[in-house]
Amino acid sequence: MAGGVVCVATGQAQAAPTPSGIADVPPRTALSFAHTPSGTRMGTANQGEARPGLSIVKLYVADYMIRHGDGSPEDLELGQRIIRDSDDAAASQAYAKYPQAIDVVAAEYRLTGTRGAAFWGNSVTSTADTVTFLEAKKTADPNSPVLRWMATAAPVAVDGTYQNWGTGTLPSVTGTKWGWSDDGSSVVASASFGPDFSVVANTYGTAEQHTGDVLGAFGTEPTPPAGMVPPR
Repeated sequence: MAGGVVCVATGQAQAAPTPSGIADVPPRTALSFAHTPSGTRMGTANQGEARPGLSIVKLYVADYMIRHGDGSPEDLELGQRIIRDSDDAAASQAYAKYPQAIDVVAAEYRLTGTRGAAFWGNSVTSTADTVTFLEAKKTADPNSPVLRWMATAAPVAVDGTYQNWGTGTLPSVTGTKWGWSDDGSSVVASASFGPDFSVVANTYGTAEQHTGDVLGAFGTEPTPPAGMVPPR
């Protein structure tokens, strides 16, 4: 992999997980995986489906703001709050300032299932698109603050949601962004990267179902940690 991807893990590096059970993922979940060194990509049949973007699209907003914004300290602070803390108010403030952010990033990275909306929370993206985005950041922009903020995500989001489920539970993950619906149960998503892979999933269901589907795709026993359910 080109460049040095931000990593907060210590100790001996683990090999990238292998999605050996991806064919058994139920249709409620879309999942995409990329192996960085080889360029190999795998995914569920519905990985290209445009689904609710949730807070995953905050990655695109923050990326646009960092690369194309005015470079102000305010923008950097907003970006950190958007990614590390999943702060909706910060996302709304940033998107009001840069309403073109999601669509421009989609065009730049050729994210064909991603579309912005008047309100960022109504935007859509696909798991395949988010993997494409993460792989591009890791290889072409490895020092991006977006990756650093994912690697130092707060244990609990601003709204009280535990950020410790989904793709973030896979071995060798070094950075994650989570997303959840306002009711906390109808749709959830997570996007993670490690030194040599990226993985993204979106589930029409609960955080527990999402984590079980993700771990099942990688042949891991689905035993989600306690206290991971979004409280809303």
